[in-house]
Amino acid sequence: MSPQNIYVTPQRGDSLNKFTKKILLNQRFINTGGFMKKFLIFFYLLSFSALISSEEDINTNALFLGEKAENEQQFRKLLNEIVEQHVKWRSNFHKEDGVIISPDEQQKKEFENTIQRTELALAELTEKLQKKTMPFFSPRYIGHMVSETLMVANLGYFATSLCNPNNCAYEAAPATTEIEIEVGNQLASMFGYDTSKSWGHVTSGGHVANFEALWVARNLKTIPAAMKQVAPSLVHGFSDWQLANMKVSQLLDLMTEAKQAGLIEKIREYSARGQGVDSSKIGKILIPQSRHYSFAKAADLLGLGQKNIIDIPVTENYQMNIDYLKKTIKDLVKKKIPIIAVVVVMGTTEEGAIDPLNEVIQLRNQYEKQGISFYVHVDGAYGGYMRTLFLNEKNEFMTLADVKSTLDEKGIISEEFNWPSKAIYESFKLMNEADSITVDPHKMGFIPYAAGAIVMKDRRILDLISYFAAYVTEENTSDPVLLGSYMLEGSKAGASAAAVWVAHKVVPLNITGYGTLIGKTINVANRFSEDLSFFKDEFDNKEIHVKVLTKPDCNVVDFVFYDKNNNNLKDMNELNKKIFEKFSHKTPPISSRSFLLSKTDLSFDTYGNTPQKFVENIGMSADEWKSVQSVYILRACMLNPYLSTNNSYEIYYKAFVEEVKKVLREI
Repeated sequence: MSPQNIYVTPQRGDSLNKFTKKILLNQRFINTGGFMKKFLIFFYLLSFSALISSEEDINTNALFLGEKAENEQQFRKLLNEIVEQHVKWRSNFHKEDGVIISPDEQQKKEFENTIQRTELALAELTEKLQKKTMPFFSPRYIGHMVSETLMVANLGYFATSLCNPNNCAYEAAPATTEIEIEVGNQLASMFGYDTSKSWGHVTSGGHVANFEALWVARNLKTIPAAMKQVAPSLVHGFSDWQLANMKVSQLLDLMTEAKQAGLIEKIREYSARGQGVDSSKIGKILIPQSRHYSFAKAADLLGLGQKNIIDIPVTENYQMNIDYLKKTIKDLVKKKIPIIAVVVVMGTTEEGAIDPLNEVIQLRNQYEKQGISFYVHVDGAYGGYMRTLFLNEKNEFMTLADVKSTLDEKGIISEEFNWPSKAIYESFKLMNEADSITVDPHKMGFIPYAAGAIVMKDRRILDLISYFAAYVTEENTSDPVLLGSYMLEGSKAGASAAAVWVAHKVVPLNITGYGTLIGKTINVANRFSEDLSFFKDEFDNKEIHVKVLTKPDCNVVDFVFYDKNNNNLKDMNELNKKIFEKFSHKTPPISSRSFLLSKTDLSFDTYGNTPQKFVENIGMSADEWKSVQSVYILRACMLNPYLSTNNSYEIYYKAFVEEVKKVLREI
């Protein structure tokens, strides 16, 4: 099924009448059943109303409900339209059917009591939410990697949830299954993949997406040995070492031959999916110390074992240390130990650091000349959407000079912050060389939970993981629209895919849309980082300053408060713990907190001696680090879109400083 034929896309200059004619004449639409046509028309018209032709057409203030629900009128209007469309759909579906819930039934006492119980339950829920839910919509929330969500995404989710499609099986979700396939293509295009060859789909989050990436990498690594047993002619002339180091594309070419020869099922039986994993032979996964904990879980669940994960130290900027990676690969090759995959993180959970993907790709290219290769996976759960900053209005990857000039001229990121660095630019440029990429729309995509995603460069890789259930799909099919056969999850909400799809219709995946939105948050993070470095407060023989961990790679800022007159690391950690308690949910009620931060801990167990340099830069001795071996860090994710609106940053930063000074005196 060709995704290009599934939907009608509005073009610049289209009138409503012209666009409506396009819908009615579209073959896919003509062949769709009557009730589904109404559902598709709703999404078509949403995409028309969201037609964006240039950067001037998008106003970020119109994308969200607003900190004080300033766009309530527009939100209510759209919400009412959704309810009206849904009611009409139900009413018009086989009008000849009789009414089941009669007016007399609705007048019964039990009916009224049930409605009252519903009202009371919802009132209780609302009260609980308002008392204990984090105010992600507020610029005062600068904690975790979550923020305000797009109005259109919320509306799209709600509209679809009323239909309750299950994207596990096409027959349970024809519209939203096709929508999810298109979302996969949208994300693949954003990463620079060839959408005619790639594959992507929506997951519940980065956890599942990372699981799927390692699932594929594991199975792929065991295919050559399976071929040697089942079809030795396919790999004739290759040594075991050569088989363990084949390029991904070369392996997939061989799998295509095996498939054409009718041998694919037998080969899969002899691979890891059939025979299990011999953890002593399969190889190692190389991943930076800053990795997300989902990879440890994945190694456990996939039978790879923690011993086969090798943590690569990070630099002082908390990016993967390429020198250590080179040394590790060299040692493994010397010992004839295969490498399953190298994982690169684009936006680490704790520091927001961007690993040097470009150098990893270059390193793999060098080794492939020696007949040694490995799978490359990018964990871009947080930073994946940042690639939109590098794509112009035609979705072309810009030169570094054009990126910087565009960001400055459009007032997105000030030239004074010199963002992006050449290394960051080159890493985002080479994302299309990775074999798979995790990205979370529910983070920098500003989509409601749960919406992660996995995108794979070569869709032939699906043959490694496809499973079929008789009631879900026909056996032996290879149609990737049957999502349940190609993913870890079973039943899942079509509403999540719809929310992402409709958001992408409103906010383009380039500099005119998401690039503008995300870029402004990076600008705010750089301002915050710079302003913090000038913080100073003197009282009671104390001289309090702030030390920022690193220059922000994205919109995460890590920092500590310290007393210049006290060079005790344990005391500094205790100071920051007390500050965090005053800026967190730990001191209820949440509504009383002026600002909400998050925190992390840079310990020797996780990062080795990398944090020692940071401690020494504060003015403490190496002995202090060796004694405590941990730094308690305050963490601010400047993802809120309202912080870059008008002069709001100045207002909130001033309020933040005043509150900090008040808290310092309290503790």
